[in-house]
Amino acid sequence: MADTIHLLDRDFKLSIPNEIIQEKVKSVAQQLNKDYAGKNPVMVCILNGAFVFAADLVRYLDFQPEVLFARFSSYDGLNTTGKVRELMGVSADLTDRDVIIVEDIVDTGITMSNVLPLFMERGVRSVSICACLLKPAKLQVKLHVDYVAMEIPNDFIVGYGLDYNGMGRNYKDIYKVVD
Repeated sequence: MADTIHLLDRDFKLSIPNEIIQEKVKSVAQQLNKDYAGKNPVMVCILNGAFVFAADLVRYLDFQPEVLFARFSSYDGLNTTGKVRELMGVSADLTDRDVIIVEDIVDTGITMSNVLPLFMERGVRSVSICACLLKPAKLQVKLHVDYVAMEIPNDFIVGYGLDYNGMGRNYKDIYKVVD
């Protein structure tokens, strides 16, 4: 594990080592195992960032979820644009299904507040949000995140699936930008 990394024009320093990430992911999985015992919910992994978290999370689950993928975007570089674009939707029938949206990070909450109604309109039984990371200080909308592995400060981070202009997703640890 490196203490610092350099991506494009930015330096990043270690923020959360993978050992801690895995402990927190296991803890979220235990909560999901309790809440979804005997059920087979649909887990919708939001690409691109949540793929690492989702892969680790499903390996800790005792139930058998159907895993699907969707892609929405509201970011350009370090900043959110405030506009959510659906880049790849879910084509499966979600009628009367329990849906768990798996997200890498909830910061402003804008993406999730726009995505939730899209699932509700499809006649789901229930929909919950499971996020690896939550930035409570940056939330701009009222949003309930049902399962959160870690709350973090308002730092720009990379690693563990999160990127800076497409780079840095492959790091197993999480790094924060150095100003």
